[in-house]
Amino acid sequence: MRFVNPLPFVADINRSKAFYTTILGLKIVEDHGNFVTFTGGFALHDGASLFRTTFGTDDTSAPPYGRENLVLYFEEVDLYTAFTRIAPQVDLIHPIRREPWGQRVFRLFDPDRHILEIGEPQ
Repeated sequence: MRFVNPLPFVADINRSKAFYTTILGLKIVEDHGNFVTFTGGFALHDGASLFRTTFGTDDTSAPPYGRENLVLYFEEVDLYTAFTRIAPQVDLIHPIRREPWGQRVFRLFDPDRHILEIGEPQ
């Protein structure tokens, strides 16, 4: 067995595709309408359709899908340039800071309130 990728539920797949391609600069590898894979193995799925496929019923929980309990981690060599480009367009959790383990990172929310951490490679 091997782990392949996380698959966060999203409320609006088109809004999320635009966020991850336009703001984060990820490239789409495959787009199946309600399921999208990006370079690096990251993927998104329309929440309502994946819930229905998984559980055989409609999702009646209240939005958002992101509950501030999962971090999606990305790395960027030029962290300052990425921060300058991304920060004005997002709901920022905090600016670049050095963590106790020595790495510099910044964190933000995606449109579904999933936590994104963008750090410099170690």
